[in-house]
Amino acid sequence: MRLSLQTDYALRTLMFLATRRSQGRATIAGVSEFFRISAAHVAKVVNQLARLGYVRSVRGIGGGIELAKEPAQIPVGEIILAFEGHMHLLECVGADNVCVVEKHCKLRGVLAHAEKLQLDYLRQVSLAEVLPI
Repeated sequence: MRLSLQTDYALRTLMFLATRRSQGRATIAGVSEFFRISAAHVAKVVNQLARLGYVRSVRGIGGGIELAKEPAQIPVGEIILAFEGHMHLLECVGADNVCVVEKHCKLRGVLAHAEKLQLDYLRQVSLAEVLPI
């Protein structure tokens, strides 16, 4: 599995917000400067995280961004799935009638099982468990 930059930025943003909860709200600029990534990319990720209910955005004086849930209530696997969708190792794992040997192929089942194990594991890992402490 290889994650997109957008997923990487989403996970980094959540980690940033989780580690700075006691300092109050953060800003998109703060996340951008800390990781040395584009503020436009961070804003796009924060917008999606807010729509998914993981981040709360507050406008005005004293505003900024903050986690909308406790870090222990945010499964890493759910974030990855929300940003990546289903990530199949081969096209045939997610669709039928892709290959002429599909009826007799055992590889498809092996890869589907591997994908399930990976996603099941990532869904069990919370944001709290990956924070640098």
